[in-house]
Amino acid sequence: MTTAVISATTAPQDAVAQCAQVIRAASRSFSLAARLLPRQARDEVVVLYAWCRRADDAIDEARPGTAPRALAILRAELASVYGGAPQRDPILMAFQELVRGRGIPQRYPDELLEGMRMDVEGTAYDDTETLLRYCYRVASTVGLMMCHLTGVRDDAALQHAAHLGVAMQLTNICRDVAEDWGRGRRYLPADRLEGLSGSGRTLVGQGPIASFAAPFALATLDLLRQADAYYASADRGLIALPWRVALAVGAARWIYHDIGRVVRSKDADVTAGRAYTSTARKLWLVGRAALAVLASMPYRIMLRLAGRGAMAPPGKALAFEAMERLP
Repeated sequence: MTTAVISATTAPQDAVAQCAQVIRAASRSFSLAARLLPRQARDEVVVLYAWCRRADDAIDEARPGTAPRALAILRAELASVYGGAPQRDPILMAFQELVRGRGIPQRYPDELLEGMRMDVEGTAYDDTETLLRYCYRVASTVGLMMCHLTGVRDDAALQHAAHLGVAMQLTNICRDVAEDWGRGRRYLPADRLEGLSGSGRTLVGQGPIASFAAPFALATLDLLRQADAYYASADRGLIALPWRVALAVGAARWIYHDIGRVVRSKDADVTAGRAYTSTARKLWLVGRAALAVLASMPYRIMLRLAGRGAMAPPGKALAFEAMERLP
């Protein structure tokens, strides 16, 4: 079966180029990992990322009180994209060709916008299950859409892709505890906040964060431990990807995981400043991912000889309710 791809014959080249500019400006870690992809997959991934970033910026940059309207506009745009209406915006034009050519279920971008709605309407999380749903919506859906772009061969790999999204988002949350608190948000779920009870668990952005340093540190370390379980599951899914894609995804996995290592090295102290990974360290982690792919080559060759190496798009969409929870 022949599938359409994002190229000069489908989306205008300037549309794809604008998408690439978005990823370079917005995320160094993601941009570095994307460079490891084959050209075709790289162009498609940057289009997907550009649409996600465009939606995220529309909410983040909305004037006070206008975020719900911005979200409604995004929903209308998405319906237009999937409805086949002509698009004028270069990013929407390229995204429309992408979802049409790769058969990306509308459920995934719909869920991503639902995650943004959670950000618009809520400022704190009461329980871990609700937080996991949020992680699925804003991160796992991106990985699941990427499965349609990167040569996933079976539906079983969708669980691992969803788990990688959860792991990365939990890492982001643990890195940004202080920053989010300053913006009036608390992603650390109340059921993880030992030592706080009653009204203390509902506080969001009230008072200096140092006053809550101890329970926040414990909750952060607990979430990082849970993220490790999801990273481990994601590792088991890399074999389902072509080797160059596995290299790029593996590099992103290790770079994000390393942010958690830095947070741990500071004992999850919310007053210690934002955790980051140096460029030299990132390059070392890319090398680590490359060694893992090299070690998997004999098994990959066996799969190809057995006729299981051909690209096939996923046959179903993975809902949050069907995603396996890990302790």
